[in-house]
Amino acid sequence: MDKAITHDPLVLVARRAAAAGAEVLAGRDESQFNISDKSAVGDWVTDFDRASEEAIRATITTSRPSDELTGEEYPSAKPLNPSGVRWSIDPLDGTINFVRNIAYYCSSVGACQLEEDGTETWVAAAIVAPALQVEYFAGKGLGAWKQDLRTGKLTKLTGPVDSPAKILGTGFGYDAQRRQFQARVLEEMLADYVNVRRIGSAALDLCLVAQGSLDAYAEYGTQEYDWAAGALIAEEAGCAVGRPATYPGWQYAGLVDPAKLTEPTS
Repeated sequence: MDKAITHDPLVLVARRAAAAGAEVLAGRDESQFNISDKSAVGDWVTDFDRASEEAIRATITTSRPSDELTGEEYPSAKPLNPSGVRWSIDPLDGTINFVRNIAYYCSSVGACQLEEDGTETWVAAAIVAPALQVEYFAGKGLGAWKQDLRTGKLTKLTGPVDSPAKILGTGFGYDAQRRQFQARVLEEMLADYVNVRRIGSAALDLCLVAQGSLDAYAEYGTQEYDWAAGALIAEEAGCAVGRPATYPGWQYAGLVDPAKLTEPTS
């Protein structure tokens, strides 16, 4: 593995923070869930979501007290003299999987750097899936990597190889109208793929494209914290990546025809 990524300060903090969040999730205990709905029925949050985000924030703040923090469960925290680095945190991506004891859930941490022109560049990412015992991480210009946490084996990620038997990953929202729109677009896209997978975690969908297990991923209506880390990991693995700011409401990675990613009609 390139020493540059092992010594990159933001990648190191991202990895420590994602590991801290995942350690909370590894203590999964059904009696301690305390489930409630957020935006809609089924859009669950648990005490583990909150505890994981607290652990991630504490880890980042200990190392980088001048960085801005944004996350899924708590308000943004902006220091008086910000460094120009902002962290986007999803403490538990795949909450439904977590509650229902399906292994595809993770802690996801991404960092972006504020540029002089006011834009932001994503520069560091780490995702840890405790039930799968796997870590993914990447740095801007430094490549993307997967680590088997059981054996310590490291693998450089290089994305999917074009194949006539392509598989698409996707997801669906909690709102019925949004699901209907997503299903219509999916029907249009199916001609390009032989099958579809619904993993239940956008962050891990993006990692699966990065490692070549999925050929593509596309989902409408994701939030920044859903894709912040995973999109950089896929990008550094050499995948084409489109973020919602560029493609109206869509996050995609891999072998996708962006022309098919339309907007909902009223």
